[in-house]
Amino acid sequence: MKDLKNYMMIFRFEPSNEYQPTKEEQEKQHQQWGKFIGNLAIKEKLVSTNQLGFSGKLISADLSVAEGVYIADGKTVGGNMIVRAKTADEAVEMAKECPILSMGGSVEIRDIIPM
Repeated sequence: MKDLKNYMMIFRFEPSNEYQPTKEEQEKQHQQWGKFIGNLAIKEKLVSTNQLGFSGKLISADLSVAEGVYIADGKTVGGNMIVRAKTADEAVEMAKECPILSMGGSVEIRDIIPM
């Protein structure tokens, strides 16, 4: 496993106040995410994962503070995952199984630079 690097998957989606999934849809999504995360864990590719909440504060360069989360191009970050892969292309192939894609969201793959 020495030749593996860490990559971050950043999950984005378009929030909607009009559409709220039913309990059945939520359960199905929960199962899909569990399967996705579980498969990566079984393959020893998962390092960590985080789901972000729906409230937050945004601090600007002038130190002003605004309520809410940052939304660009109608999308916000919903969470992230760090995976181990030999290459970014391998991480991309892992991301193609992500449930956020079937929900209209997107996954960005970024290399991680240790500090």
